[in-house]
Amino acid sequence: MGGLRELAASFVVPGPSGVAIRTRLKHLTAGDEKVLRLVGDLLGSLASRDLKARCSAGLEHDTKQWAQRKRALTGQSSSRWAGSITKATHDQWALARRGQLAHIQSLQAGIETIAHRLSVPVGEKGTRQAPGGYRSTREWFAKSRRLCVLEDRLQAVRADREAGVVRVVRGGKRLLNTRHHLQQAQLTEEQWRLRWQAGRRFLAATASPAKGSATRRSASPPAARSRSSCPRRWRTWRTPRTAGTSWPPGCRSRTGVSSGPTASPPTGPWPTASTKTQPGDAGM
Repeated sequence: MGGLRELAASFVVPGPSGVAIRTRLKHLTAGDEKVLRLVGDLLGSLASRDLKARCSAGLEHDTKQWAQRKRALTGQSSSRWAGSITKATHDQWALARRGQLAHIQSLQAGIETIAHRLSVPVGEKGTRQAPGGYRSTREWFAKSRRLCVLEDRLQAVRADREAGVVRVVRGGKRLLNTRHHLQQAQLTEEQWRLRWQAGRRFLAATASPAKGSATRRSASPPAARSRSSCPRRWRTWRTPRTAGTSWPPGCRSRTGVSSGPTASPPTGPWPTASTKTQPGDAGM
């Protein structure tokens, strides 16, 4: 009876904190699509510059620098767009830092495993608690070289983390590497270019959590046409709820919502995704 596990007290798992709603902007004219692409390209270039500035600041970044970045972006777009860009940049940098830490932990686990198996005689069987030795001297030698490679990588990644250096690619590293393997991906250069441009566009607005669920916003083509004459007049466009509609239970709290259309490359309608964020995360 001493080997049996004790049952822990039961508990209720909290529900999901975010809700994503996807729809499509249909019946768009050529002018509507042109405006959306131009706005996405402009904001994408601003987001790239802001991400470069954030990565250059490294660990010395503070709220004062964040405010300076937002003021600089406000003069080239609007306060709402600047808030969305700076928050997206902060989230992307934080995600890169978490991925960097996970990479370090993975390298450490691999080094410990290989070092243990190298210390065990060749051919020795393992147990449930620890792995055994390698099957042959040839494999032992190959893994000893592999250990040196992993140790060098771990040293380089640790140095980057201590210096606050991250590796971030707007549009995705996988899509960037696909450019060198177009035949394997069955894509032409033009098709890849369309996907790359669509992936680097930025067209999202984050609502403040203080405004609650009454300000769910998404891009509206008529508003885009009426406000495309001057960059300073670009704003987020409100889409009021109609009678009889209701939000999911998770969206009834006073939380911010980010919404933005993205293109379906190479051609196609513009789907817009609206994602509920955590309270306090959306305000700038």
